[in-house]
Amino acid sequence: MYTSKNPYRPVKTIVLDVITETPTIKTFVLQPETPISFETGQFIEFSVPGCGEAPFTPSSRPSVSDTLEVTIMRVGKVTTRIHELKKNDIVGLRGPFGSRYPVELFKDKEVLVIGGGCGFAPVRSLMYKLFEIRGDLKKLVFRGGCRNPKEFLYRDELESWTNKNDLNIRLTVDKSDGDTVWKHDVGLVTTILGDVGMDVKNGFAVVCGPPIMMKFTTGTLLDMGFREDNIFLSMEKNMSCGIGKCGHCRIGTYYACKDGPVFRYDAIKKFPNIWD
Repeated sequence: MYTSKNPYRPVKTIVLDVITETPTIKTFVLQPETPISFETGQFIEFSVPGCGEAPFTPSSRPSVSDTLEVTIMRVGKVTTRIHELKKNDIVGLRGPFGSRYPVELFKDKEVLVIGGGCGFAPVRSLMYKLFEIRGDLKKLVFRGGCRNPKEFLYRDELESWTNKNDLNIRLTVDKSDGDTVWKHDVGLVTTILGDVGMDVKNGFAVVCGPPIMMKFTTGTLLDMGFREDNIFLSMEKNMSCGIGKCGHCRIGTYYACKDGPVFRYDAIKKFPNIWD
């Protein structure tokens, strides 16, 4: 929860490092002047002086507060300017805002985490948290998908996860595009959900990715037998003010910035256009 007296005032922050993940995505390692503690699933507002600000969910370990990482795709004016940042540049951060993943519910349960495309960023933070409490989970399953190997975020890190004995993991791309190094599956992420081997009636699922991916993945989870109230979605909808004042991120009667971005599927399924 945001604790500053003025939620619109950003914290002066230095860019410690810039990591190129893919041709259009970079990870920024940031050090706020005042440490910012967040819980996995919450988001921050990242501002560039003279340009503007945009919301992003940290992709780093929630247990670390003196630095944090955000992974950002270049898609518009603000993100293009962010991609031009270099080490030691000064930016601003506000937050954290919004709801978190309810990891306390996962204790003694089987958990399936599904990430797609840029959705790997929030999911990476969640997986760090779940690795820390792995002994409290009955089973941990990860499924990840992307359009092609070139755009696969954190590829080396995810490869290292495949060596974890206590993690059931499969990765896939829609098309291999002739990448001879790619050794995992080819096909939509929904095609690698059939062998999760979970008690789906009592298990939890978390989905984060592009809207179209979340729509069809949620449908597949329901077909598999997952309960609607055990499916959690990251609905990162045009969040601007971060505190439910501007109304840009309405989902039915909710504000994604204040009531979300993490929602139970059964709480929002009745609203139209949730996948837009």
